[in-house]
Amino acid sequence: MIHLYHCTDARSFRPLWALEELGLDYELTVMPFPPRYRAKDFMAVNPLGTIPALVDGATFMTESAAIVEYLVTRYGPSPLAVAVDDPAYGAWLNGLHFGEATLTFPQTLVLRYRRFEPGKAEVVADDYAKWFLARLRAVDRALDAGDWLCAGRFTAADISVGYALLLAAQLGLDAEFTPAIAAYWARLQARPGFQAAKASQLRHAPPGAETSPI
Repeated sequence: MIHLYHCTDARSFRPLWALEELGLDYELTVMPFPPRYRAKDFMAVNPLGTIPALVDGATFMTESAAIVEYLVTRYGPSPLAVAVDDPAYGAWLNGLHFGEATLTFPQTLVLRYRRFEPGKAEVVADDYAKWFLARLRAVDRALDAGDWLCAGRFTAADISVGYALLLAAQLGLDAEFTPAIAAYWARLQARPGFQAAKASQLRHAPPGAETSPI
């Protein structure tokens, strides 16, 4: 049985969403944030104290985009994956990693200096918010070709980028979305897999497991 350790609406939402899209059975442990301070037993699972953490037999993983790639390929075939001989394979891999490395990273600094440490480095938060919004131009460009990022269909790349948009909405950056990205974000939220993941984390959340986007 796949076991996912998760905090509400954190990066671990990516693999949770993928699990629901794939229709896989899984166990979900939802912890209060940050788990390294508020769920100390978790340190025995992941000594870094970070989420996500996924355990699948002998497999242990902690990187959200990599976990999504693992799930959609290990438990395929799935339309969420793109085959290596597909012309869209490169765009798919790029989207998977773009969502985390390029779009989520700057938002973690916005989160830190606007929510966790307000007044300490507001200029840094503002600069990284602009950085994030500027890099959304690549998403706009991809959407010129259709409703989804690549391959003419919803894939794991959309899950990766979709989480970055979820985080942006929590930080109030969605007010700056272009019309194309706002429509894309609405399509993502309308997916049954997205809604099932939201419901699952709520159903499994202990008291005090508030939304914790990082």
